[in-house]
Amino acid sequence: MHNKAERLKKVNPRIVEVDSEIAHRVPPGQTVTERFPILHEGEVPHYSMADWSLSIFGEAENKGSWTFDQLLELPQTKVVCDIHCVTRWSKLDTEWEGVRFSELLARLDVSPEARYVMVRADQDYETNLPIEDLLRDDVILAHRYDGAPLSDKHGGPLRLIVPHLYFWKSAKWITGLEFMKEDRPGFWERNGFHNYADPFREQRFSGENLDIPEDEWLKKEFD
Repeated sequence: MHNKAERLKKVNPRIVEVDSEIAHRVPPGQTVTERFPILHEGEVPHYSMADWSLSIFGEAENKGSWTFDQLLELPQTKVVCDIHCVTRWSKLDTEWEGVRFSELLARLDVSPEARYVMVRADQDYETNLPIEDLLRDDVILAHRYDGAPLSDKHGGPLRLIVPHLYFWKSAKWITGLEFMKEDRPGFWERNGFHNYADPFREQRFSGENLDIPEDEWLKKEFD
């Protein structure tokens, strides 16, 4: 593993010059790459799909859980979108497939007073979002990427995709949705990152800039 990491550090990921015709799609301070950097906290979890489920709790009458097969029975949607990481890389035209958040919400008896969702995920991760943002047509619970089942490293079996916000809001390895009347900060939001995270407004941090070198993502593993 150590040798692999050292080898990857020496590989220069392809950086793409931004054509003027697509410059409006790239937020300030971002670099476009054709590679897909792999960033996460902790170890990559592995699941027995017979045991995996997505829990629903908080301000919802029909609390419980959804199996992976039950999610697959819902209408499936393909989304092609640009993604933007707070560590300053952007990847354009990524293709995801899964269930629109709005499709799942339509099948839940959620209190009208619930205005926020805390997305729970392994490893002990959570991130907060307004329900209004999750109802956009391009926000999905994704289980496929680029035509193939979502890999463990990229958040399989299920991850959230919220293209209009920095990518830490698109939580990997999601395991639960908590519906809330009041907002409260998630993991990164409690640790210096912006509560909302609009990349086009460079909402990276909640206060002073954290010490994240602009080339840090170049040192990470990638596909």
